[in-house]
Amino acid sequence: MNLQRAALYLAFGSAAASLVSIALCHSLLALAFAALLLSGQPMRLPRFWPALAALVVWTVLAVAFSDSPWDGRPALRKFYCLLTLLTLYSTLTLVWARRLMAALAFAGTLSAAKGLIQFVQKWEHARALGQPFYQSYVADRITGFMSHWMTFGGEMMIVLMVIASWLFFSGSSRRRWLWWAASFLVFAAILLGFTRSIWPATAAGGLYLLWFWRRWMVASAPAVIALGLWLAPPPVSERIHSIWSPDKKLDSNLHREALRAAGYRMVADHPLLGIGPERTQQEFPRYLPETYKPIPKEWWYGHLHNIYLDLAAERGLPALLAFLAMIVWALRDLLRGVLALAPEEHTRRMLLHTAIAGILAILTGGLLERNLGDSEVLTLFWTLLACGYTALTPTGPDHESNPA
Repeated sequence: MNLQRAALYLAFGSAAASLVSIALCHSLLALAFAALLLSGQPMRLPRFWPALAALVVWTVLAVAFSDSPWDGRPALRKFYCLLTLLTLYSTLTLVWARRLMAALAFAGTLSAAKGLIQFVQKWEHARALGQPFYQSYVADRITGFMSHWMTFGGEMMIVLMVIASWLFFSGSSRRRWLWWAASFLVFAAILLGFTRSIWPATAAGGLYLLWFWRRWMVASAPAVIALGLWLAPPPVSERIHSIWSPDKKLDSNLHREALRAAGYRMVADHPLLGIGPERTQQEFPRYLPETYKPIPKEWWYGHLHNIYLDLAAERGLPALLAFLAMIVWALRDLLRGVLALAPEEHTRRMLLHTAIAGILAILTGGLLERNLGDSEVLTLFWTLLACGYTALTPTGPDHESNPA
């Protein structure tokens, strides 16, 4: 096996492993990068690299000028995930990008199945103890192969975009019933995960895909949602009801409101370089308005639960602008690419729609959670961009007539 092929296999395995084990994912990523370096194969970055470079540089400056640079190490370590973008985009071909989508769908479905088993176990446990299920479950939800339900929900959201895009645009008619079954399992895991930020984020990506698949279905979405709310089982309907009528002991609405209020003050006080990456835990009590004090013991404020506010507060407004410029650049490239495709280019269409839908879902979820702070979700984010830009590559050894 030559080193170029080894780099491809290792990068492929690393991306797929992000849904199972982040330790395995990072180990394979290191090997993939080493193989890529030793192979002498040219390295590629997508066209948005100047905005990405600006974000990296400004993050380093924010760490350097922070009151405690040592605290900023986790933000610097997250740059390791960037190797996913570099190794995949430098090694993937069209056929291998398609195979990677299938691998993500398979691993994600297994994780969803494990999560649903966990749900049944938690239901039985609450019933055996005579405890109200909602009260016992909200603080101990399903996680699949992950360690936290937020990470699990973010992954399932992206996997559902992969599966839906495959069903709608891949042009494959083989074993479609398996793909529909997988979509049902993943959707059920999202719904029963009770992670409220994931629900509108999934809807945003899903509506984008429906618009390009069956536009009339977008118009029927409000009726479908209303029917779903009416038919939802009691624990699910109780969780939905908490969006506008929260249980103050269980639900995080007031907590998120307080985080936003403190975050706005941080940005106003440090607009250029922020308070410093990973400094929210220390600075939050100082910036929290008096109306929210004393701080409840159950509140966790290690970050602001919003990727945009978090970037601005911890790294400064220039970092937020660099991130937004990167996103706009990438979405413009991907959307232009998908609109220019010939009807028979099914694989490219599926990859581009998957990337756009996944990014839209992540951006929507980021309004309510720092989802890109999880290495697993961040790895999938870079994976989507690598596959999307691979679909934009005009030439390569693989062709539409030879899909996996």
